[in-house]
Amino acid sequence: MRLSVFTSILLFAFVGAVGGCSGSERLTYDGPKEAYTKGISQFEEGDYKLAVRFFRGVLEYGRGNKWAANAQYKLAMAQRKRGKHLVAASEFKRFTEIYRNSAKVAEAQFERANSYYLRSPMYRLDQSDSRQAISLFQLFIDQHPNHRLVPEAEKKIDELRAKLAHKKYAAAQLYEQREMWQAATEVYVDAFNKYPDTKWADEVLLGAVRSYVQYADRSIQKKQAERYRKAIKYYNRLTQLFPESKLLSRAEELYSEAQRKLERVQAQEDEQSLARDGGSRGSR
Repeated sequence: MRLSVFTSILLFAFVGAVGGCSGSERLTYDGPKEAYTKGISQFEEGDYKLAVRFFRGVLEYGRGNKWAANAQYKLAMAQRKRGKHLVAASEFKRFTEIYRNSAKVAEAQFERANSYYLRSPMYRLDQSDSRQAISLFQLFIDQHPNHRLVPEAEKKIDELRAKLAHKKYAAAQLYEQREMWQAATEVYVDAFNKYPDTKWADEVLLGAVRSYVQYADRSIQKKQAERYRKAIKYYNRLTQLFPESKLLSRAEELYSEAQRKLERVQAQEDEQSLARDGGSRGSR
């Protein structure tokens, strides 16, 4: 019994010692102004984790205090510096919701979009963050068309759209490699329709021409003419939109092939039509 009591005393002493160590790590500041000043100091020194703690300390005094808005903005930036981009996006969003009359609202909207931009992975991976960044950058542009950050937002939208186009192009190429011609044609055409202003546009049009020729070659006769015409259609679009493209020489070869095969199919259809007409007359 005495041993049990003694063990309990030792346990409480140990917990108290740990708590004392933990307590020694607590931040000290006399009010929101001092917490904010210390947070800025740590931010500038590169200790973003400690800066976050001080900025949160400012907000403990209420989100309406004199230093709260700047603390909230800097809190988001400190999380960005720590590589916590989703957390940063959430903190920037909170800033725009709570401090709607602040002069920094537009910048916070831009930085929220930028948080998703910084999470955008290489083109082969899931592009959910890229799409979210595009959506938020566009919202920022629509709401603040004259802001100094609009050109940067537009540049980043173009970059992200090019990445999405590249992903589509790679998917269509994969369908080609697997000889899934219908899927290849659909994805190439969709890539062009969605991203006609990216550097991949002439590539996807050439892919559409190429895959439609292959698709037609493997189609039943009554579908071939329609699909060769589609190849010719996208060749014409390529030459009209990108007359200086380095891909035109290859496109011209495919066009000639599609045109030749279309003429052959049409001749076969005409012969079959004449044979049917002759058979009908002979049976009368």
